[in-house]
Amino acid sequence: MTVQAEALFIDGGWTRPSTSQRIAVHSASTEELLGHVAAGVEADIDAAVAAARRAFDDPRGWSSWEAAARAEVLERFAAELSARSGEIVRHVSSQNGMPIRIAQQTEGLVPANLLRYYAGLIREQPPEELRTSLVSGTTAVRKEPIGVVGAIVPWNFPQSLTFFKLAPSLAAGCTVVLKPSSETVLDALLIADAAIAAGLPPGVLNVVPGSGRGAGAHLVRHPGVDKIAFTGSTEAGRSIAETCGRLLRPVTLELGGKSAGIILDDADLTVSMKGMFSSCLLNQGQSCFISTRILAPRSRYDEVVDAFTALASSLPIGDPLDKATVIGPLASRKQRDSVEAYIATGTAEGGRITTGGRRPTGFDRGWYLEPTIFADVANDHTIARDEIFGPVLAIIPFTDDDDAIRIANDSDYGLGGTVWTADTDRGHALARKVATGTIGVNGFTMDPGAPFGGVKASGLGRELGPEGLTAYQRYKSIYLP
Repeated sequence: MTVQAEALFIDGGWTRPSTSQRIAVHSASTEELLGHVAAGVEADIDAAVAAARRAFDDPRGWSSWEAAARAEVLERFAAELSARSGEIVRHVSSQNGMPIRIAQQTEGLVPANLLRYYAGLIREQPPEELRTSLVSGTTAVRKEPIGVVGAIVPWNFPQSLTFFKLAPSLAAGCTVVLKPSSETVLDALLIADAAIAAGLPPGVLNVVPGSGRGAGAHLVRHPGVDKIAFTGSTEAGRSIAETCGRLLRPVTLELGGKSAGIILDDADLTVSMKGMFSSCLLNQGQSCFISTRILAPRSRYDEVVDAFTALASSLPIGDPLDKATVIGPLASRKQRDSVEAYIATGTAEGGRITTGGRRPTGFDRGWYLEPTIFADVANDHTIARDEIFGPVLAIIPFTDDDDAIRIANDSDYGLGGTVWTADTDRGHALARKVATGTIGVNGFTMDPGAPFGGVKASGLGRELGPEGLTAYQRYKSIYLP
């Protein structure tokens, strides 16, 4: 049974779109049609922004509520999402091919957990702080919501990345127009259902899917929007930054990555391999923070290549809705074509495939691709420079710790990374020297209570943690005698 969603969620209810355009949603594993969803265009973005503007500017509205009152609604929102988590997870896995056991942990749990985290945070943080003036008297420093937020999210972790933005912005008192990716729109409709059931006031959250870049571009430049929060490609992020720069509009950009996984000469590969999957190949490599450049000591290079070859070749490929599946299909035919083109380039430039590089046998339908390991790669090869966004790892040799740091930092990106060693103090010291926004020692776990984001071409600003809340607040100083 296919889903037919003929309305957009604007101003607290389901609204007829301004055109008859529809988004066709297909299964990543079977290529079958999952449903059609109404596609918003510029006129629908205008309506959503107007609703968000009214809700924000209302002197008795969401932005003026006491923090405790907003926190109660956010906790109800969390409960409603939890009640729908099974359906949300199935939609995500069906649409983008994420193995369901991963989706249950990320798409099923993270959104509600983030809402509860930020509800607790705003209960603890006073909106105003009195400071003794360095001149005379005192100064009241206020934190106020920044305004109407345009949130644009990708398809790879659609629920988690939506609530990286929704949870702190709503907690701060902002109102939001959410534009989900056209590849993952079915789960976004359930966010709207949960918001209605939770009692979110009209206009506080609006959900407008759109096909192509027209609706998103209109949202970015809309005069009624006060801030943009975007996760996606660096190319799109640059364009958004240019628009926001001209408008002097605040923007948070979480963009691409080409992170280094540094395996030091004392690493126990038997132990390290247990944590390597989630750090290097999570969600078929369609994760921005993962370590897709593996830096291996020359003294153990062949051993490292063999270990990764064994890991990649052992991962079960299958239906993403099967809990035994570790590697599902890529999200779309376009994405698989792109990854296959990079594999061909890697071979042409001298890389040696030790496993993978092909479409797996027995999968006549769906956008499947075997996990692929490249040996004999130099850091100036294309597959070591570009974000591939697929299950492709490049193994690069280094001579000593300083050389490893040099290679890790020789990248346009700086989002994630890992260091693998038997000596955690050594690993911590090396991690401090890598130019990146986040990095893990003997694993990578994204902490919702700590800031997440990148440097260089990996973005601007931070999400998560108290810093993620601050990104949706502006400061006002009131000078008192």
